[in-house]
Amino acid sequence: MQSHFTPELFEFLSELRANNDRDWFGANKGRYEEHVKEPLLEFIVDFEPYLHSISEHFVADSRANGGSMFRIYRDIRFSKDKSPYKTQAAVHFRHEAGKSAHAPGFYLHLEPGEVFAGAGIWRPDSSTVGRIRSRIVEDPGGWVSAKGDSRFAEVFDLTGDSLKRPPKGFDPEHQFIEDLKRKDHVATCHFDEDEVTAAGFVDAFADACRTSSPYMEFLTKAVGLPY
Repeated sequence: MQSHFTPELFEFLSELRANNDRDWFGANKGRYEEHVKEPLLEFIVDFEPYLHSISEHFVADSRANGGSMFRIYRDIRFSKDKSPYKTQAAVHFRHEAGKSAHAPGFYLHLEPGEVFAGAGIWRPDSSTVGRIRSRIVEDPGGWVSAKGDSRFAEVFDLTGDSLKRPPKGFDPEHQFIEDLKRKDHVATCHFDEDEVTAAGFVDAFADACRTSSPYMEFLTKAVGLPY
């Protein structure tokens, strides 16, 4: 299968980074539609059967607004940076029970110089991260199997922010104290732009998501959701 994405996607985003204003975007909106938005929406449609072969509880929503694709427009209401547009394209295949980017999900990030697949839960609220920590303590063997799966450990890196000190109520000497200190539970697998624009990228992305499945299953069940 031919890739959904072409070098023009990265060219557009590179130029947007250098011309992040409404006049430039307005003059180039046709390029955005052709090389970024429409390919992303087609990718979401075509990825759905792959996604449901991993878990039927995750959603591929190809609506242009409110679906799996992140909008190009930045929320600048509370930001010192008033640049109106994001300079990356992204999709998030979140759990059916989730309402936001903070739900368990699979993620694809396309940015000049930084392309990656992600899996996990980004910036969970205090209750959610507390449930994950408790599950790690209650089921250390399951956590070892999840994050220590040989293929997963070979392909993915655990990323995200962590507390500087052990979380309150947890043993500072616990064997997984570094994992208990995590504020994000996210794993990433990097690609390069040539891989993204090569034939069969949807298969490569699906393989990455499938590889992350033991980790995703542990986190999803830890927060009380079906996998």
